Amino acid sequence: MVTPGPVIATARLILRPHRVEDFDDCAAMWADPGVTRHIGGQPSTREQTWSRLLRYAGMWTLLGYGYWAIEDKTTHMFVGELGFANFKRDIDAAYRAYPEMGWALAGAMHGRGYATEAVRAALDWSDANLAASHIMCLIGPENQASVRVATKTGFSEYGGVTYRNAPALVFRRPRPAAPA
Repeated sequence: MVTPGPVIATARLILRPHRVEDFDDCAAMWADPGVTRHIGGQPSTREQTWSRLLRYAGMWTLLGYGYWAIEDKTTHMFVGELGFANFKRDIDAAYRAYPEMGWALAGAMHGRGYATEAVRAALDWSDANLAASHIMCLIGPENQASVRVATKTGFSEYGGVTYRNAPALVFRRPRPAAPA
């Protein structure tokens, strides 16, 4: 079986393409109300999570970028997932012109610095492999943990939108200038 997407290692994590074997961990994470309270507000069903997993593989195939599963390098435990997408969201066309970054961690993995570590590694990959001048992300205003991760990794608030009848903050990170 061909698995799209690269593998990235950090000091504590491995970012790798999702596998079918990740489904139960992904389903548990997306069913956790503590995880989803700031991401859509509703836990996902197993069916919705399965569609998400298939969408991740499809993005790598069709777009050349997508989402990674995050695992702990030492224990190989599922930490969460992150990556880049084009969800064709029904919001401002300027937003849809750039890859959108997103991340979610299993509840037991919050507060360990994993999100910042993984986001930095994925952004390093994007800087080397994507031609986009900016990376965008959409964060619920109450999700202060993700706002902190975004600002620590070079995103700045770009504005606000209403998405699915709820307010959301738009963050943008420009591609770093090439060294002189």
